[in-house]
Amino acid sequence: MRDLVVTENITLDGVIDAAKGWFAVADEPGVDQSDMVAVLREHMAANDAVLFGRVTFEEMRGYWPHQTEDASGVAAHLNAVEKYVVSRTLRDPGWERTTVLRGPLEEEVRALKAAPGGDVVVTGSTTLVRGLVAAGLVDEYRLFVYPVVLGQGARLFEEAEIPRLRLVETRPFRSGVVLLRYRTG
Repeated sequence: MRDLVVTENITLDGVIDAAKGWFAVADEPGVDQSDMVAVLREHMAANDAVLFGRVTFEEMRGYWPHQTEDASGVAAHLNAVEKYVVSRTLRDPGWERTTVLRGPLEEEVRALKAAPGGDVVVTGSTTLVRGLVAAGLVDEYRLFVYPVVLGQGARLFEEAEIPRLRLVETRPFRSGVVLLRYRTG
C-alpha cells in the first residue's frame, strides 16, 4: 500500500495560504538553500505520483512545465510523474501524464493508495487536503515551517478532527525553515 503524504509550506501560526508570498523568505539573496533542495530531492525520489485539487493544479500547470533552468529538479520531476487532479469541471488537463479524478474522493484516493508504486504526494490544495484529513486518508505530514507569523489566512487544520500524530523527524535548514515530519496513528 502506498503512503499518502501531505507536503505543505506553512507559517509558524499554521497558515498555508501563500497569497501574500510569505514563503519567499527562503529565496532571499544570499540564502543557501542547498540543504533544503537536497531534502526535496530525497522526497521526490520516494514518490511517483502527485495529487492536486483543481486550483493548485492549474497554478502548477501554468508555472512548472515552462521552467527550463530549474536547478532544484522540481520541474523535471513534476513533468515526469503521474499527476492526478480532483475535479468535476476540468475537462482537458493540458499537462502530460495527468488523470482527472471525478469519482467520490475517498474511493478515488483509496484506489490510488492501493495501486503499486511509491508515495502519493499532495501539496497546496487546501480544500482537497482538508477532505483527505477528514476522511482519515493521510499517512504522513511533511510541514516546511517558515519563520513567519501572519495572524490570518487559510490554515491547514481549520475545524478538523486531527488524528494522533507521531513526530518522526525534525530538520532545520540554513534558511530558517524547519521540516517537521509526522506520521498518523
